[in-house]
Amino acid sequence: MKLLNRVIKRNEYNLVLFKSLITFEFIKIWLRMNIHFIAIGGSAMHNLALALHEKGYIVTGSDDAIFEPSKSRLKAKGLLPNEFGWFAENITSNIDAVVLGMHAKADNPELLRAQELGLKIYSYPEFLYEQSKNKTRVVIGGSHGKTTITSMILHVLNYHGINVDYMVGAQLEGFDTMVHLTEENEFIVLEGDEYLSSPIDLRPKFHLYKPNIALLSGIAWDHINVFPTFENYVEQFSIFIESITNGGILVYNEEDITVKNIVEKANNPIKKYPYKAPNYKIIDGTTFIETSFGDMPLEIFGKHNLQNLAGAKWICQHMGVDEDEFFEAISAFKGASKRLEKIAENISTVVFKDFAHSPSKVAATTNAVKNQYKDRNVLACLELHTYSSLNADFLKEYQGALDNTDVAVVFYSPDAVEIKRLEKITEQQIKNAFKRDDLIVYTNPDKFKQFLFNQKLDNTVLLLMSSGNYGGLDFNKFKELV
Repeated sequence: MKLLNRVIKRNEYNLVLFKSLITFEFIKIWLRMNIHFIAIGGSAMHNLALALHEKGYIVTGSDDAIFEPSKSRLKAKGLLPNEFGWFAENITSNIDAVVLGMHAKADNPELLRAQELGLKIYSYPEFLYEQSKNKTRVVIGGSHGKTTITSMILHVLNYHGINVDYMVGAQLEGFDTMVHLTEENEFIVLEGDEYLSSPIDLRPKFHLYKPNIALLSGIAWDHINVFPTFENYVEQFSIFIESITNGGILVYNEEDITVKNIVEKANNPIKKYPYKAPNYKIIDGTTFIETSFGDMPLEIFGKHNLQNLAGAKWICQHMGVDEDEFFEAISAFKGASKRLEKIAENISTVVFKDFAHSPSKVAATTNAVKNQYKDRNVLACLELHTYSSLNADFLKEYQGALDNTDVAVVFYSPDAVEIKRLEKITEQQIKNAFKRDDLIVYTNPDKFKQFLFNQKLDNTVLLLMSSGNYGGLDFNKFKELV
């Protein structure tokens, strides 16, 4: 009889436990937020959608066009819209929040419906802040280098098995997505973009993160469609500094005069840590930096990347990584995607793809390549693709940007100028702006490709700089040619 009672009690306990587990799982499902993305196909937006899906949220989205790799990645997780376009009926009162991408317009039918229903509407950075309010926020800002620095930090942390949340602007080796969000991680590392947050929130993205630890890599005028003067552009970085939490940390590039000036003028109660490029030397095409542990070889090169490394080291140290641990990890860092990314190489030729498009980035990239390969010809091809680079008034900023190359080519599409509703620019205007008489200019993608693939590339470094694709250039073909 006693044995029977024990069996009954045990079964009653198991039943209570089973009911508790069911109730817990039900509560978890019930508490999951229903998030709808307007313009889900963007690089940043689709990565955030994937991160929230992974976190257990119910995710839906819409867009008028979605390209690779976003399309395949969304489809694999069941998040690809059944039909492209904007449909007001997608928005119902069952939605807990809407995340609005910059690709959408202020009169988007889904946005108007969400406003009509009084739904909570977040910009991309605003939603990231909501997800990280209780974390230590590390924000990497600057006109250039922020993707590389963020990538370096994540590489080092990943190497040492330190788990953090993150958002970075490039796909990294060893990382499934460009956004990762959890409940438990203490830190979140955010790439801080100065462009606008959404069509209805015209604040720069990095103003919304309120960092505990921040970095400023450099300032060079960009996004002139939004910031029409250099002074107005610089002001955004001063506001970013002011947004750092009291008692927070600012790591900054003291070799950038504009950055140095605004940091020194900042009066908010924060700790400031300057950095500069370490001493280095180039031996047989490999860059070695001086460290307290001796000279160390790197996979990356260029003074701008060494500045990036110095900034990343400070940030990692503030996150608990010792200097020797940082150097151990960073020696294997090969760079972020499309940032001086080596796409082909043989004994006499090397081909790089780089995201450089603004004048300062173009100059830094070409200088780095020429310094690294002093005995080779450098053939540099730049695509003018962004709103700023195709603006007739901004072109003069490119003066000297391609001077440190042996052959310089500029490609741009007149169609892109027309789509952006800009004043037409001529080949002569471009030559005048770069102040280089031997500059080669192409506007026809087929003629540009014909030129490119007819080049003898012996003893040559081919540098392809663009945030676009030169009107449909297949970069994989260089693997066959080299």
